[in-house]
Amino acid sequence: MSKILVLAEKPSVGKDLARVLKCNRGGFGYLEGNKYVVTWALGHLVTLANPESYDKKYKTWNMEDLPMLPKHLKTVVIKKTSKQFNVVKSQMNRKDISEIIIATDAGREGELVARWIIEKAHVKKPLKRLWISSQTKKAILDGFKNLKPASMYDNLYKAAKCRSEADWIIGLNVTRALTCKYNAQLTAGRVQSPTLAMIVNRENEIKNFKPKSYYNIEAQTAAFKLKWIDSKGNSNLFDKDKAEKILSRIKGKKFKVEDVKSNLKRQMPNKLYDLTELQRDANKIFGYSAKQTLSIMQRLYENYKILTYPRTDSRYISKDVVETLEERLNAISIPKYKKFVSKVLKKGIKANKNFVDNSKVTDHHAIIPTEESIQISKLGFEERNIYDLVVKRFISVMLPSYDYTQITMKGDISGETFIYKENVVNNYGWKEIYDEKNKVEKTSLLNIKKGDLFDVVSAKLDKLYTKAPSRFDEAALLSAMENPQKYIKIDKVYANTLGKTGGIGTVATRADIIDKLYNMFYIEKKGREIIPTSKGKQLVNLVPEGLRSPLLTAKWENVLDEISRGKKDSSKFSSDMRKYAVELLNDVKSSKNKFRYDNLTGKKCPKCGKYMLEVKGKHGIINVCQDRNCNYRENVSKFTNIRCPECHKKLEIRGNGSGQIYICSNCGFREKLASFNKRFDNKANIANKKEISNIMKKMKKENEKPINSALADALSKLNKN
Repeated sequence: MSKILVLAEKPSVGKDLARVLKCNRGGFGYLEGNKYVVTWALGHLVTLANPESYDKKYKTWNMEDLPMLPKHLKTVVIKKTSKQFNVVKSQMNRKDISEIIIATDAGREGELVARWIIEKAHVKKPLKRLWISSQTKKAILDGFKNLKPASMYDNLYKAAKCRSEADWIIGLNVTRALTCKYNAQLTAGRVQSPTLAMIVNRENEIKNFKPKSYYNIEAQTAAFKLKWIDSKGNSNLFDKDKAEKILSRIKGKKFKVEDVKSNLKRQMPNKLYDLTELQRDANKIFGYSAKQTLSIMQRLYENYKILTYPRTDSRYISKDVVETLEERLNAISIPKYKKFVSKVLKKGIKANKNFVDNSKVTDHHAIIPTEESIQISKLGFEERNIYDLVVKRFISVMLPSYDYTQITMKGDISGETFIYKENVVNNYGWKEIYDEKNKVEKTSLLNIKKGDLFDVVSAKLDKLYTKAPSRFDEAALLSAMENPQKYIKIDKVYANTLGKTGGIGTVATRADIIDKLYNMFYIEKKGREIIPTSKGKQLVNLVPEGLRSPLLTAKWENVLDEISRGKKDSSKFSSDMRKYAVELLNDVKSSKNKFRYDNLTGKKCPKCGKYMLEVKGKHGIINVCQDRNCNYRENVSKFTNIRCPECHKKLEIRGNGSGQIYICSNCGFREKLASFNKRFDNKANIANKKEISNIMKKMKKENEKPINSALADALSKLNKN
């Protein structure tokens, strides 16, 4: 009897599919039933081959060997996961397997994962595609009832392949050129470089900013506070003399009401979450990094199955999901949300264009709860926070609008115009789910009419200063990556292109890009603010101008989208990328720029004898050998969550063994670990030791990563030269 093989992208998803498909017999790396065999990848099992697989000369990094432009890019099995690849391959090639269902993530990258595995396994069997957005039993069963021929997604695969190959050609060639030219650990990429450029540009704006003083004039009556405005409605005065003259004229005078307007306003709920918007809110509210939020979401999706697929760029659901909304609402009708769920169900679910729109749903719909319920107590603290954000947003789109009356009163004091504005809430609607206590009494201004007079009991002049633009935090940086045209000056036509293509990077890759900038020591954190390092600032000037512009990515995504829809030829795109790689290489080769380390320490590398560099990693300060061939590194200090007893800032811990010492970089506090611990109870000491142990493990894992990589797999042999 023939069977059908189902290929998932991850073990957790594979096991969900196996449970629903009644595949109960276990094997290593697969599960089997009477009709189906379910196996899985571990993300990518196959990747593009390293340069040295084309020619041995590429084992060493030399400028004269560039550009590297193989006619056809080869794929190889990733060594670390080769065991699972062999399992998948053997299952696919079983004689009793008559058909393969691709059940990897429904998107461009998921398609690439599956097709490369199938090609590398040399399988020539009929293919079908499962395309689902959640892992609930209902979603899986519905998906299997609506399987599509895999050929429908051939163009999606071509687009994914083009993107991956172009990143290889551009990223590896320019990275090698920069590294060889300046003998430094430097990387470049079509998303990484413009992201770093925005951070550096913002820092330059702050550095060059010169504050200007300006003035606001306020007049106080017994009932309300008024603000001066000019004929254009502006309240800021940059002329001090004029401001003082107005102030002297209005003191002790009367305010005459000339106009009172009441306008009814309606505010619809915020749109459902896509991944980027969720990452932004999680960073603003909880301080979570983009990577951290994605990791939490992945657990809620894969392990708990209570939220839908996280890597989505859509903030809408499609019409076919509407019929499942009641079941989803019932699943989240726990005490915390029950009151609001009941309100929705009592009045009936009213789907509207604010959250239901087929034309605005891409590969996946917005992030919403599934039909699975859970006891909140089973979730960790971070998981509860993210779940709460998604659930509240989901319920809110089905609640009534927030309605209020906007009252605007305008009048005259000694020939000068003053204004007062106030909002009076009529119906809290969806906002009640976010703040049930936020109630405001009705204003008395509704009774004020034209011609009424009020004594000015006091008046004052406020001196203010224009502010420099704020540094990026991760929330703001995600917004900048999504809308780079707002942060970098480019032609309007190209700005529109960026708006349509969704900026630089994708919802699935932006967190990794930000993480890479930290790992390569191009940026560091100060509180929540992101600051470019000297290395990052210099790199932006060394990278060819075309690569540090967000326009390249916009053009790529536009073309890749057309390739995925069968409207453009993939071979033409690949040819153009090869030509462009040569242009970028020539830019690097002809550059007169210099690279200089300004973070050299006085300590020599124990391996090669060259002076080491001090860099700030995510978990502490590290010394790294400046020689890219050596790659030696050592920990200097670790960041902790332990507070300084003097200024309450977080302490660093330096040294090893009995010589460990706590240091506060803010106030200069220093104390040996042993004596510090004596001042706290034993439980605190145990917690501190656990925390330090965890940090050490993270740092060790981070230290094992190649620090000079632009593309993790393709640059895995970077330290060979």
